[in-house]
Amino acid sequence: MDAQVFWDVIGNYNRQTWIIQIALLVFLLIAVALSYTKKIKWAAKFSLGIINLFIGIGFFAWYGTEPIQKFFAFPLYITCGVLFLYESLHNKDDILKTPTAFQMFLLVLYLAYPFVSILLGNSFPQMVTYIMPCPVISISMTVYAGYKRKNKLLLALLTIWGLTGIKSVIFNAYEDIILLICGLYGIVLLANEIRQSSKK
Repeated sequence: MDAQVFWDVIGNYNRQTWIIQIALLVFLLIAVALSYTKKIKWAAKFSLGIINLFIGIGFFAWYGTEPIQKFFAFPLYITCGVLFLYESLHNKDDILKTPTAFQMFLLVLYLAYPFVSILLGNSFPQMVTYIMPCPVISISMTVYAGYKRKNKLLLALLTIWGLTGIKSVIFNAYEDIILLICGLYGIVLLANEIRQSSKK
């Protein structure tokens, strides 16, 4: 997939779904706030499940044009969505801890995503918005890191997509350096989870 195809998919998606994206962003922000304030502990995971499913179906299955989008990205996001929903029910009493300094930094980077895209010379609809694959994985990784109990498969899938941030250079999507940082953080989180499991 070349850079123009990459940006054409983004443009089509943004033109057709901007209202849904706004609604999902509001839903996400409210859910994350409810979880951080301990009012509905599972809300953040539930919202991330819904949004990952939306990205899988709405971005990759519907607007995707390339085999890698249909046969790699689509199942990855669907699986992440299902696992987030499962975690929201199975570990619904797990508390979302106050973000660490590094997690706060990642949250700020997520909020900066579209502004970085604009600064890089992009404009709507061919720009990165909050409810798009890479920002969604970035916020998913950052928020999920705050929960004590972590599903290693889910963490691994988030990390795999995070590491695709290396494509930021290939497609001139330098915004996705944010994604790459989250992917590297995912490696650290996954290594810690494996280490803790081996001690039990």
